[in-house]
Amino acid sequence: MTHASYYAALLLLMSSMHWLGSSLASNPLQLSATADEVPAIINSDPPITYLSQRPVLQPKESPPPKFLYTLRNPQGKVCVLANMGVEFVVRENKKKYYFNVNPSLTRVTGFCGSQKSVFSLEFDGGHLEFTFIKEGDLSYVSNVKGLLKPVPPCKNCQNKTYVGVVSNDKLFKAKNGLSFQCKSKTTLILASFLRVKLVPLQIQAFGLANGAFGKEVECWEDYNKRMIPIILGAVAAAICLIAILTFVLVRERRNRGYEQL
Repeated sequence: MTHASYYAALLLLMSSMHWLGSSLASNPLQLSATADEVPAIINSDPPITYLSQRPVLQPKESPPPKFLYTLRNPQGKVCVLANMGVEFVVRENKKKYYFNVNPSLTRVTGFCGSQKSVFSLEFDGGHLEFTFIKEGDLSYVSNVKGLLKPVPPCKNCQNKTYVGVVSNDKLFKAKNGLSFQCKSKTTLILASFLRVKLVPLQIQAFGLANGAFGKEVECWEDYNKRMIPIILGAVAAAICLIAILTFVLVRERRNRGYEQL
């Protein structure tokens, strides 16, 4: 190779390297990584988004938003339905504070069995769990557990976790294939400092045909509200009828007395 050819080849090589460097600078490589290859970021403190979603207690009560919560088994079949609004009531320093569960920030968890099902509403800073039992041709809720870890309601208040449970009871009883319904306010006393209000409420865990509620079983409070006006009206009508009959009888007796004279 002559000196001229050597210098020409060297010049060509340097020009190619310069063009390649310019191309890489203007079009960097796009590297894709799988989930296992992405390094995890570990924070010693909880993220701000979690703190912002913690329950905030309110000094005044307001109606909780109603929502249809659904739990499905692994095959995708609906095994628990609950149509209700959920309100937590906390008693702190002789004052009452309220928190309404937001359906858009709530997820449903649990499991479904042939004799026992667990249905839980999970949200950042708390949960509400129902345990359903099937006993013969009857189904009911045996346990209700609640947990609430809210933002402190006042500046001097400490961070607290409120926990309570209603156990060994037969709540919301209904025959299999039927749903329990209560339009009146249902209050569950989980602890002296923690209560849960469900309003309105329709719930069912077993025998859901086509994933829909069965015929409603009316709660005692709704029955009283419906029947008391009817009973009072019947009593009032009976009193009026007795008064009219008494007046007629007295008048007839007086008329008979006048005829004898």
